[in-house]
Amino acid sequence: MNVLVTGGMGYIGSHTVVQLIESGYTPIIVDNLINSNVKVLDKIEMITGTKPKFYQTDLTDLEKLEAIFLAETFDAVIHFAGLKAVGESVEMPLVYYNNNLIASLNVLQMMKKYQVANFIFSSSATVYGSPKFNPILEDFPLRATNPYGATKLMIEDVLRDICYADEAFNVAILRYFNPVGAHKSGLIGEAPNGVPNNLMPYITKVATGELAQLNVFGSDYDTHDGTGVRDYIHVVDLADGHLKALEKLKESPGLLTVNLGTGKGYSVLDLVKAFEKANGVTIPYQVKERRPGDIGTCYADCERAKVELNWEAKYGIEEMCRDAWRWERSVE
Repeated sequence: MNVLVTGGMGYIGSHTVVQLIESGYTPIIVDNLINSNVKVLDKIEMITGTKPKFYQTDLTDLEKLEAIFLAETFDAVIHFAGLKAVGESVEMPLVYYNNNLIASLNVLQMMKKYQVANFIFSSSATVYGSPKFNPILEDFPLRATNPYGATKLMIEDVLRDICYADEAFNVAILRYFNPVGAHKSGLIGEAPNGVPNNLMPYITKVATGELAQLNVFGSDYDTHDGTGVRDYIHVVDLADGHLKALEKLKESPGLLTVNLGTGKGYSVLDLVKAFEKANGVTIPYQVKERRPGDIGTCYADCERAKVELNWEAKYGIEEMCRDAWRWERSVE
């Protein structure tokens, strides 16, 4: 089964490519390498013994994207590609709307033209906005609080409309919570350019001494220690969710929307303490003002994923911290 993986050189994409290969699928990667590195291709080969086919192409270029659809035959698409920093999206909304929406529409247009019916979408818990209650169920009201989340919600709306109009089109919308950790080999992991936007890579950069301290954005949220609470999920668990979604679309086509998380909330300082305990290092930090677009508490109800996908997270917070640190110490 040939699977087009957009953004497959990135953090979540590369881990999913590894699991696809190990499960007998043939992934074909399209990535523009804006937020990833071509060396990942060799790392995937080192882990799996297989180097997947790779096209360095920007999905906003419809002509080049169509050339790929002409050259290859796809049975499914897993769509990871997109800009994803909440704070940056607030500062540069037009860039986010232009990139994330046009890229997604181009992929969907090519799928329709070349009759590829199975689509797995990398969505986000940001589509829930600031929820009134936790844990968050899939049928909660949807309202994004930042442009990044708004692009995810708009694409979800597009997918729902396509499924309504075309019964042959099958979609799994996977709403991620907060991916952390790395492959147990230490060969692939989260490698953001510049100062990290996500918490775990920021912590690991402080642990190595590359950054002097962790900036904790907000200490006055309505949480047990005042810092933001999130549902952190190991990236390998998250990758496994995509394989389960592929299996589900083969067995039971249609439209499916599920949360992928652990169902447990940890604050920023909880994660700092877990990292220190798991790895025997000290993480200095300083409290800063809240960032625009951030919310206080967000963690998942994962029952639907368990029932519909036969999936649930296996890894705990300390394993996430150990794997992230192993990866950071192995980065070239």
